[in-house]
Amino acid sequence: MRNRATAPAEFSITDLCKESGITTRTARHYEDIGLLSPSRRGQTRVYSSADRTRLRLILRGKRLGLSLEDSRQIIDMYEPGKTNVDQLNSLIDAIRQQREKLNQQLDDIGNLLKDLNQSEAACIDALNTTGDS
Repeated sequence: MRNRATAPAEFSITDLCKESGITTRTARHYEDIGLLSPSRRGQTRVYSSADRTRLRLILRGKRLGLSLEDSRQIIDMYEPGKTNVDQLNSLIDAIRQQREKLNQQLDDIGNLLKDLNQSEAACIDALNTTGDS
């Protein structure tokens, strides 16, 4: 019987997917592209605590806007027992690049909204001018 205070060391695909909010298809895709490497018991996938942590990091990377390949590269840099300075610097660089990209998109949206407002105002002026005749 498992002690409830400790996390299980193994997870089924169903358990892992429920916990992380992904579909089994997504988990299998991550496996197909080498992001996750569950062991097998016959046809059953058995995920370890390391797979679980890796999935959490992949999903965090997605939330930050990182590509799966960027996440893979950063996660693969991890070395237990080391300071992982290179990994952290890579993550900082990826975050900064994503921030720069988002700020550019924000500027583009601001300019588009300004253009829409001007176009709308011109249309309203044209309607008001036409309606006065």
